[in-house]
Amino acid sequence: MKIIFAGTPYFAEQALERLIEKKLEVVAVLTQPDRPSGRGLQFKASPVKQLALKHGLDVLQPQSLKNEEVQLQLKKLQADLMVVAAYGLILPKPVLQIPLQGCLNIHASILPRWRGAAPIQRAILAGDEQTGITIMQMDEGLDTGDMLLKKYCQIQVKETTETLHNKLALLGAEAISEALELLIQKKLIPIRQDNEQATYASKITKEEAHLDWNQSATQLERNIRGYNPYPGASAKINDTFLKIWQASVNQEINGEAGVVTKIGNESITVSCGVDALNLEVIQRPNSKAIPVGQFLQGYKIKVGDRFVTTKCM
Repeated sequence: MKIIFAGTPYFAEQALERLIEKKLEVVAVLTQPDRPSGRGLQFKASPVKQLALKHGLDVLQPQSLKNEEVQLQLKKLQADLMVVAAYGLILPKPVLQIPLQGCLNIHASILPRWRGAAPIQRAILAGDEQTGITIMQMDEGLDTGDMLLKKYCQIQVKETTETLHNKLALLGAEAISEALELLIQKKLIPIRQDNEQATYASKITKEEAHLDWNQSATQLERNIRGYNPYPGASAKINDTFLKIWQASVNQEINGEAGVVTKIGNESITVSCGVDALNLEVIQRPNSKAIPVGQFLQGYKIKVGDRFVTTKCM
């Protein structure tokens, strides 16, 4: 079976690595063009490109797949299948039709829940207890194709987007490996999605990560985990912009939303719309994230000070 692999970040790298380990014939790797990265804005290859080059695979980095020359190049590969994982470019209909058996996508949710760009973050923000991986047959819609295989994953109490992402990356690699074995055996059974049960995981924006203290402490704690590592939950107090990286719910305190009600050695307690939030790890601009005890050694906050909901760093 000749396979074209399309992916860009770490999530996709894990899947490609599994295909290589299985000694499957990857005839080409599609990944996004190198992007400037870091303070020096040096161009950096994606994790998928780095892995592909390490194993001597042909790498293609088109700006778009709508280009007819690019499509002709893909046709010449005579691939049986395309495997797609967090590629980042839209696959137009002509590209979907190039591989003999179509294109399979590794999607980081249990479809039809959380179709779209940010399924991992949205699952945490919504308080879902479970998520997983769906291997689906791609069509022209947004994650609307037939489901071929599912693998489930529990969302732990302190799960962040980063930790869940890494778990799902490994689960996705396992899922696509299993799906390809079943495909070869002609045992994959497509199941249509129930569109009435679908939810949409819109792209995460920096603006939505500004903490609204009128929300419940439970929701704010989810937000802090969901926006970790990007873009980081943000807040402002005494004209200082902060990012909050870790917190816990305190159900013993209620007060005016946004007001500091208690300061301890390991946390700053802030009243919310319902209950309160113990802030435990904080970051100031141009500084590292540090425990609250260490933070308070260099920055003074007192009971009665108020956090405000505003744009942050």
